[in-house]
Amino acid sequence: MKIRTKRILRWLVGVLALGAILIQFVPVDRTNPPVTSEIQVSVEVGAVLKRACYDCHSNETEWPWYSRVAPISWLIAHDVREGRKALNFSTWGELGSDSRVEVLAESWEEVEEDEMPPWFYIAPHQDARLTTKDKAVLRVWALAGVSSRALPEHEDE
Repeated sequence: MKIRTKRILRWLVGVLALGAILIQFVPVDRTNPPVTSEIQVSVEVGAVLKRACYDCHSNETEWPWYSRVAPISWLIAHDVREGRKALNFSTWGELGSDSRVEVLAESWEEVEEDEMPPWFYIAPHQDARLTTKDKAVLRVWALAGVSSRALPEHEDE
């Protein structure tokens, strides 16, 4: 019984190891399309956006080494695709003014509710964590682009 169990375990480990090797050959798109119309913001706002948002919300993604290791690579590529689809600072100029207002309002709401940047991004990128000052900078910027009706004043809890 023991010998049979060991044989099965060795076979299972072998199959898993082979699978782990083979999935590395599944292609993953880690390209950065050209920047077509960079968002124009102050240096202070730009610094916060680049540090906390650009890896998923621009065409200037810095792909870390682990973005080349499956299956993590699949998750990262998916998150970047979805992030760019929702908001891409590298194509900001292509948005109409109504779309910009809508995106600013939605973006601020997610930042205010601590949904952005997400915890799973902050874990390996501690510098992306938004401080109170960072949030204030983003809030002022968002309020400048959106009517105060679309972004109600933050209520302290």
